[in-house]
Amino acid sequence: MPDAPPPDDRHWFTNLIVCTIGSFTTIVAMTLLLPFLPLYVEEIGVTGRAAIVQWSGVAYGATFFTAALTAPLWGRLGDRYGRKLMLIRASLGMAVAMSLTGMAQTIDQLVAVRLLTGLLGGYASGSMILVAAQTPRRRAGWALGVLSSGIMAGNLVGPLIGGVLPPLIGIRATFWLSGAAIFVSFLGTTFFLREAPRPAAARKAGPGSLWGQIADPRPVAAMLATGLLLTFALTSIEPIITVYVALFAPPDAVTFVSGLAMSAGALGGVLSGPRLGRLGDRFGPWRLVALSLAAAALLLVPQAFVTASWQLVSLRFVMGAALGGLAPGMAAVIRHSAPEAIAGSLLGWSVSAQYVGQVLGPLAGGFLGGHIGMRAVFLGTAVLMAAGALVNFALERAAREGAR
Repeated sequence: MPDAPPPDDRHWFTNLIVCTIGSFTTIVAMTLLLPFLPLYVEEIGVTGRAAIVQWSGVAYGATFFTAALTAPLWGRLGDRYGRKLMLIRASLGMAVAMSLTGMAQTIDQLVAVRLLTGLLGGYASGSMILVAAQTPRRRAGWALGVLSSGIMAGNLVGPLIGGVLPPLIGIRATFWLSGAAIFVSFLGTTFFLREAPRPAAARKAGPGSLWGQIADPRPVAAMLATGLLLTFALTSIEPIITVYVALFAPPDAVTFVSGLAMSAGALGGVLSGPRLGRLGDRFGPWRLVALSLAAAALLLVPQAFVTASWQLVSLRFVMGAALGGLAPGMAAVIRHSAPEAIAGSLLGWSVSAQYVGQVLGPLAGGFLGGHIGMRAVFLGTAVLMAAGALVNFALERAAREGAR
């Protein structure tokens, strides 16, 4: 029979369930607009194909822009005033923002509300912080793997729901329904989440004391860079995927295969997250991070030379399964490398780094694909992932030897 968790951790499993459901719900709400966003942009008055595409990109990216800017702030405030409070803020804020999105009458209002969504949101990242801090260390990797699977499931299910609901109930009603679903998560967070009392050191930590409280900053710095690499690798093919698939897929199946290839990676991550998190608990989360990067680098190379749709979909699925260990591994490394009082701030910076990768990935992929060739996107990303793996292997080994 496993040992009972310490008193302060007695609610960790309930917290994990609440955070996983809430993260899934909010991620679904953030991604369900992907299939119909151009239609909504046109509905509120934008005309011309180029303008619709341009404003759709601006409206979608606006949320991640403000989220990247505010993630460290919410992390620090969570350290000082409580992470449950930040989750209540995020769920209520997103419920309001999603409802307002369904009321937009002009493109300016839509972009403004999308900016507000990123500013008020952050439920999934806040959940990662709370679960990492409140779960017993021996179970942290598994718990973070479960939460990571819930987040990736939201990314997988969101666009599917967004393709089904608008024809049935309308675009605006789809936003209102998603706002109502997030409000239910707000109620669950408010009444069922339990957080241990904040330590005095966390409440009194000054703004300049963050890095000074870390005995060895190398693990944390490595995880910030790895977070950027993770989202860079996942998003670098987004601008070229449809054109690339057209090289070997039948013309009437290009969009289907493209969507399948993008979803396959998320599905692989959903299935592998808890298992890889458990391996991280057993063999060390930093080693898991390095191995995940190395596996992803190897799997990117054959993707540059596929000749059939099933090959690309299969490789994306296996690569997604390999990357499923990165998010829980990174959070566990930060949790183990820093005092609990500043864990939220550091995990907030990690989230910001991931959002930066989400911006840089498509930009680099579009540039390489347009000027050098589509194979260069896969091979260039593979080189970056391999370099990240080597650096993490070296730093993990040096830290292990230094601890002896």
